[in-house]
Amino acid sequence: MALEHAILVSLLEKPGSGYELARRFERSIGYFWTATHQQIYRVLKRMESDGLLDVRDVAQQGRPDKREYSVAGRGRTALSEWLHEPIEPESLRHDLAVKIRGAAFDDPAALISEVERHRQVHRDRLAHYLAGEARDFTGPEAPAAPDAGQELQHVVLRGGIAYERMTIAWLDDVLATVHRLVASHPRT
Repeated sequence: MALEHAILVSLLEKPGSGYELARRFERSIGYFWTATHQQIYRVLKRMESDGLLDVRDVAQQGRPDKREYSVAGRGRTALSEWLHEPIEPESLRHDLAVKIRGAAFDDPAALISEVERHRQVHRDRLAHYLAGEARDFTGPEAPAAPDAGQELQHVVLRGGIAYERMTIAWLDDVLATVHRLVASHPRT
């Protein structure tokens, strides 16, 4: 997936300025597709010049005018074409997994703090996802009859929740394995 597709999806969900779009990347779509503010602004400029986006200046009181982006007809077409193209399943590249395998040639106990740090990051991310789910999809403020966009946003979020739970379970398994190895093969 290209950043352009993530931007088109986000702007179809709600038009906004580059700043607002960057904030959305930090809050939601960015959990699955990351981009810096500079990348977003650079791609917005290119997408505008390619005719994929419409832009209008919005006056603001006490602040400079902002540019609000929305998806042009050509952008909808580009997204539709991409949605109908097959994509390859993603391959996993995991530095921590290589470190874990490499620990067989050093002291496995050296991994414990790193694995615990990763587990905490994933626990924090899971808590954040669950809070967002409660706020937007399952809590008292959630829509009684969600529309298709909300249903699809929720299924992606549920995938993120499942991934974080799976990763935490795997990291717990790694820690149990390392602790067992350290206990049964103390270094001399």
